[in-house]
Amino acid sequence: MIYLLKFGASLVLPPGIFIVLLVLLAGYSWRRRQQRIAACIMGIAAVLYLLSTGLAAEQLMGRLESVWEPPAHPQGDVIVMLGGGAMQDTPDVDGIGSLCSSPSSRLLAALRLHRELGAPILISGGQVYADSGAEAKIARRVLMSLGVPEQDILVETQSVNTRQNAQFSQQIMEEHGFSHPILVTSAFHMERAMLNFSKEGIDAVPFPTDYMVNRHPVFHYNKLMPQASALAMNTTVLQERLRTFVTRYFE
Repeated sequence: MIYLLKFGASLVLPPGIFIVLLVLLAGYSWRRRQQRIAACIMGIAAVLYLLSTGLAAEQLMGRLESVWEPPAHPQGDVIVMLGGGAMQDTPDVDGIGSLCSSPSSRLLAALRLHRELGAPILISGGQVYADSGAEAKIARRVLMSLGVPEQDILVETQSVNTRQNAQFSQQIMEEHGFSHPILVTSAFHMERAMLNFSKEGIDAVPFPTDYMVNRHPVFHYNKLMPQASALAMNTTVLQERLRTFVTRYFE
């Protein structure tokens, strides 16, 4: 009963309510003998519905996240963690400014690798927008609060996209004599990140983290209900596919 109530609620909240309205509009157009318009509207409704289901999100995101596998025994002389968003004025445990959820997961993986391997951490990420946080500086503060010595943390604060992550990280690695980086970023972002680092001549070891879906998902009918979170996940997949295509063939 609880799951049925959740399914019903999804039809009166975005994006479900928009799908329902599109279906009603298609029916109205059909009754007015505007079959082509009705078919177009139904097509839009069908695409929006599919992109809003958890079932589609699991399949599309799962394929993207499985492009690279984390090695069982990673080896490298530096851990390069890519930024992914920060807030500059939100309160945190030890100061002001915090990382968003994805870079927080990346930071946790980088920290665990550092403790296992003893390699320094290079944090790559600048201040993308006027009201966003300086990612590398915030991440450094968090790492130091977790016990990482300041001398084991390098920061790259100029980059605002993945290509610049690779370019500026390469410069810092050359300055410090590093040549075998372990690249830490979200699993959905790893394909594009590896492509950008490869274009800079960097032979990185991929260590994807921050997974968004299970490797072996179990079906439940509620994965057929429209959800804003599923639509956002599918939008992320489409953005990554497009950006990877542009990086591969036009940059």
